[in-house]
Amino acid sequence: MAKTIFEELGGRYERQGDYLIPCIALPAEEEQPMGIWGQRHLDYLKQYRKVTYTNLLTSGRLNAYLADIDRQAQERFVRLIEGMKQAQGITERLKEENALEWTGRLGNIRACAREIVNEEIIFT
Repeated sequence: MAKTIFEELGGRYERQGDYLIPCIALPAEEEQPMGIWGQRHLDYLKQYRKVTYTNLLTSGRLNAYLADIDRQAQERFVRLIEGMKQAQGITERLKEENALEWTGRLGNIRACAREIVNEEIIFT
């Protein structure tokens, strides 16, 4: 009997009753830590970019891709916060003098930076 394309590529079949079922498994993928940015992008892919999500999942590159997105987003987030703090003059001295104002202004900066990262990296 001639080999199928699946068998020529190294695939095997498993007998279940009278049927031969292909033994299909996803390629092994190295587990990498993923933070909140990677999780948000994963949710976005699942909901709005299903083909991209499926391609990354079946090729075994999903975790590496999400870890890279997470790293890029975190670096961008930190750079934005530092830049905005310098531009607005938010210093440790302000923290010592008026902790409540410092907290409010820093919270505003974090919210702005979060929106920028979401638009530039996470939801693209």
